[in-house]
Amino acid sequence: MKFLVQEQPEFIPAQVEYAQSLKNYGKQEEALEVLEKATTLYPNEPDLIKAKITALNDAEKWLEASLAARQFALLNPTHPQAKEFETIADEYLERYKSHLRSEMRGNAIANIITGALGYIFTGNIFGPISAIDTTVLLLRGESAVGEKLSERVQKQLPMLEDEEVLAYVREVGNKLAAVAGRKEFDYQFYVVMDDQINAFALPGGKVFINAGAILKTKSEAELAGLIGHELSHAVLSHGFQLVTEGNLIANITQYIPFGGTAANLIVLNYSRDMERQADDLGTKILVGGGYAADGLHNLMITMSEEEKERPLFAWLSTHPDTKERIENLETLIDSNGYNRYAYEGVERHLAIQKRVRQLLQNYQESQKKEEEEEEEEE
Repeated sequence: MKFLVQEQPEFIPAQVEYAQSLKNYGKQEEALEVLEKATTLYPNEPDLIKAKITALNDAEKWLEASLAARQFALLNPTHPQAKEFETIADEYLERYKSHLRSEMRGNAIANIITGALGYIFTGNIFGPISAIDTTVLLLRGESAVGEKLSERVQKQLPMLEDEEVLAYVREVGNKLAAVAGRKEFDYQFYVVMDDQINAFALPGGKVFINAGAILKTKSEAELAGLIGHELSHAVLSHGFQLVTEGNLIANITQYIPFGGTAANLIVLNYSRDMERQADDLGTKILVGGGYAADGLHNLMITMSEEEKERPLFAWLSTHPDTKERIENLETLIDSNGYNRYAYEGVERHLAIQKRVRQLLQNYQESQKKEEEEEEEEE
């Protein structure tokens, strides 16, 4: 069976049977590894996903099982079994929460989240969160986690507060959120006073876009592509998954951006598969929102050109590399026949860009003035 899987990995029944055989011989971890690899190669095969979910359940990894089911449903919304997978996702999520409640009652909170005791994030942007608070937040769900962290981000990073610009970003974001597939989230969109191309999403649909992303995108469709990508990380529960695994890295990176002043940005340690999923679903969301299908694709080309002259931007600092992602998006658009000639929104975007450029310039000048005054006082 092992040889058959190696020679013909596309033969899905063999993958399932091989994993089951390993399980029968008490090799559950190996069985799960086989299914992890198989679902990476063939993420749209329901039988493989169900086998993986079963293996995760056997390993008492109920949250991972829930996420695997929900991700299939979101990435394959027209599949006949999509609703079934949504139900499975809800069932395993409730099982996970029930486990957390029992752990709390048993005063064994220290065993809840491997590697994440006492905090969700590390780094100087977030203060410590106690193990009890962490557990309570997880029980309340993704939106509660995101809301808590969003409050901290807004206190630590310089936020743009211009209502015209925020109304524009929120309009684009809400249009995409309406077709993103997670109606239980309270979606919120913010702009950070930073001239780098960057964006990040917190659990529960809290999306932060840098002013530099507005300035460097050539149209509303490109900005929507970036927002759609970040929304995908949120609706696919990538950040929430990393939180519970204790692998979500949120640190402050200091560097010299185009404007010549130090800036802060958050780096989320997404995996290769998470980035591919976000590119895939992000483009589907983009199309569902009525935008030109190559918005994200074109933005990636722009960022690839920027990348040649400067170090990797945070948004691109994960695998796969930029060239591969551009090629994958090209294939996705062509194979699905997505419309490249839908709404671009160039004229309106240019008007907002002009306003953002002035606001950012005013902010940078005020920061420079404050620094000079502090130096004089010293």
